[in-house]
Amino acid sequence: MVSLGGAAAVSSVRGDPTAGFASDDDAPLHVRVYPRPVPLWAWTRYGFDGVRDDWPPPFQDALSAIEDAFEQVLTYANERSRLEGLEAVVERGDLVRLPLPTMSRPSEAVVPSLETVLEGFRTRLDERDVLTGSTCHALLSWAPLNHRVGYGGTLSPNAWTGNVTGQPTDTGDSQTVANLGATELWDSRAVTRNMAIHEVLHTFLDTDAVEAVANSSCDHDLGTAVRVDDETMRVSPMATAYAGPDDVGGGTRFHGTGCHDHEEFHRHDGLEGVENWTYTTELSEATLEAVTRYLETSIDR
Repeated sequence: MVSLGGAAAVSSVRGDPTAGFASDDDAPLHVRVYPRPVPLWAWTRYGFDGVRDDWPPPFQDALSAIEDAFEQVLTYANERSRLEGLEAVVERGDLVRLPLPTMSRPSEAVVPSLETVLEGFRTRLDERDVLTGSTCHALLSWAPLNHRVGYGGTLSPNAWTGNVTGQPTDTGDSQTVANLGATELWDSRAVTRNMAIHEVLHTFLDTDAVEAVANSSCDHDLGTAVRVDDETMRVSPMATAYAGPDDVGGGTRFHGTGCHDHEEFHRHDGLEGVENWTYTTELSEATLEAVTRYLETSIDR
């Protein structure tokens, strides 16, 4: 248990309560991170490290990055005497094998859409009886060739965690997917960490919180792309996949398909002369503030 400011904490529980591991079910805020199966050829890249519990090094690093992101948020909030008493738990869930798609198109079985993946994930969560009303369920996927999932994402009505007034949601549990097979094959471990954070934080950034901080409805605008020298740009999690030019190899290998007006970013230092891209897991101040506002209004404590 890591105490932050004496008032709030993130604890890491490395196991799925449905598989007989311990879990702090009294915490009002849960993030539970589940692995999907990883193919044999991918395991050979990592020397089979983590194969016994289905957690290869990219997944391990992604989980640690998510934990760190919430530590940053709670530290930021505690320093401002906010979110006092809030406890958060980041848990490692058990392996998820998705059901075969029931859609009529055969392509869904080979290259499933994001919607199909999220629906299958929801089915498995229902079967495990782990929907609590305030849990973000994050699926770490290995699908480097699935352009229909891309780097990942989430969809309504399960796009936000907790009780979000005026937003299309149902139980308060959210589901999100981070396609770490894509970041590992096409990009780097630094992008893997950032996209894991990125996809989880999507579920803690509703329109009201984003507009209050960024004067924009797009949560990517909370991110930053800061020059560290004339040719090098450093990108924060919410800007990852959106900070570069909209072409192949611009920053990340593939550009995001959502909103990406660089003039609306919390900070974007322009693309002229940029040839090198680095990625930081440090959240921008705008992201910290927006997530804090979200938690203040959407998580029952």
